[in-house]
Order: sequence, then structure tokens, then C-alpha cells
Amino acid sequence: LGERHCYAAEVDEAHPLPAGWSALGLRDLFGLVDDTVAALSGRAFQLIEWERNHQFCSRCGTPMQPRTDERARACPACRFTSYPPVSPAVMVLITRGRELLLARKAIWPAGRYSAIAGFVEPGEMLEDTVARETREEVGVEVGKLHYFGSQPWPFPHSLMVAFIAEYSGGAVRPDGVEIEEATWFDVEALPHLPPSISISRRLITTVAASLAQQYPRP
Repeated sequence: LGERHCYAAEVDEAHPLPAGWSALGLRDLFGLVDDTVAALSGRAFQLIEWERNHQFCSRCGTPMQPRTDERARACPACRFTSYPPVSPAVMVLITRGRELLLARKAIWPAGRYSAIAGFVEPGEMLEDTVARETREEVGVEVGKLHYFGSQPWPFPHSLMVAFIAEYSGGAVRPDGVEIEEATWFDVEALPHLPPSISISRRLITTVAASLAQQYPRP
């Protein structure tokens, strides 16, 4: 971090923390620290989870050993090599004039809405995933895509790639499984949004501000 070396370690819950120390969940930490510390903490969490879950070779069951020349764990018996997993996912904010299509899941806090998101399936291009997820989750079609940005998301090991998409057609129809409600919101009447640390919040607020200037109220 800057010029300082940083280390990650797993603390056994059976042993009390030193005086003056307290434990804090990663999601809670994200609301208290800046982007640099949040990214570093997320990286540490993912690496610890990877080492914990890859103690044995998934091919032959032999205990894995850390490699010294790269970030990987190798099997001394069958030579299988395991790398930290990264699961790509897309997020898409659909626009229609000065409106944004936002959706909510039942497990979220009351009133919270966000952009559509989903994991990339094997063999898919990111553009294909955007089209499939919007069709499956809210029943609409999208047209031209614009890349917005990306963010590593350590719950547990995702890489979120965010897009802006123009609405092409179809009636909004939540799937009732992942999405319980989806609706169009005016850019100046947005609902409760995800925390500011997430790329979804930055995506929504950035696009909303741009559309408010592009499509001023009469």
C-alpha cells in the first residue's frame, strides 16, 4: 500500500483478538475505507478463500503445494495447477430517454434498486451475456452498448464489467425468481441505491447526471 508491504492472515475465531482490536465484516469495511484499501482488502479475502478451498488436488486428491514462481498451487503427484478463481459477470444499466430501468431482488433492503447483473456463462462474449440477462431477468431487448468500467467484487471472487445499454424493445416483465420488481425511473427521481463503494452506484449516478443534462425537463 504505497511503499508499505501488506500481508493477509486468517485469524482463528477460537482465539480472542488483542486488546483494542475488533473484527469487522468485509461488506461493513467497504463503507468505511477508501477505494484503495477496499480493493486491497478484497484481494486479501479472495486469496485466503482460494487457499482454504484448494488444499487438495481436485483431480487426484493429493495435498497441494504453493508455487514459488507464480501465484498458484500445484499438485506434486499429477502436476495439476490451481490458480485463484475469477468469475466474470456483467452489469448493464438500460436507458430510455431520461429514464433508467432498475430492478430489485427480494433479499435486498426495502426500497433498494440497482442495474441488471449476471454471471458470464462458458463460451459467451460479454455482449451476449448482457442481452441474455436482460431478456431473462426483465424481458426486454437492448441495442447499442457502451463500456462503463469494471470492478473486482470479492463475494466471493467476481469481476464485474459494467455497460450502458440503449433500450430496444419489449415490455418490462420481472422473472419473479431473481428479480421481484423492475421499473423505469426518471433520472431525477431515483430510488434507494446500492452503497457508494460499488460500481453499480457509480454507474447509475454517473449516467443519471449525464442524461439529466442531455434531456432537460421542459
